[in-house]
Amino acid sequence: MRNVLLMLLVLLFAQPLSAGSPLVREWTVERDFDATYQSVYRALEDNKFFVVFEVDMQANLSGFAERWGDDYNRNDLEGIRSMVFCNGWYANQVSNQDPALLALCPLHLTVIHKQGKSTVLFVRPSQVAQGSAAEDIATELEADVVRAIEQGVAP
Repeated sequence: MRNVLLMLLVLLFAQPLSAGSPLVREWTVERDFDATYQSVYRALEDNKFFVVFEVDMQANLSGFAERWGDDYNRNDLEGIRSMVFCNGWYANQVSNQDPALLALCPLHLTVIHKQGKSTVLFVRPSQVAQGSAAEDIATELEADVVRAIEQGVAP
């Protein structure tokens, strides 16, 4: 009986930890969507990750609302915007170690908004690069991007 209780407690406390994907980092802040997006944009640029392209995905998807009917935006997201960014030095280092991982370049992140909360989503290069010769540089790259994003979402 004691073992069963212990297992239930472990499962209970482990459940929230497994809610997100280990491949995606998430930051959620109670802040205006545009303010969050612009702050993260500036933080990336200030850390030499240059935004080369932006996509207002919400605007693009909304054009399909009538066609998709009830299947449109079932999570009631109020905003979805992505930015594509790059750092030439990191791109060169990745290409030197494992040219196949240039599939990561340029990097991207997405900001979503719902009920007063903005969430930044970023695919973790270190996880994609596991087992690659570029694993170490991908881990360093991820750490630098994470620092920039954290600056952008800081109050």
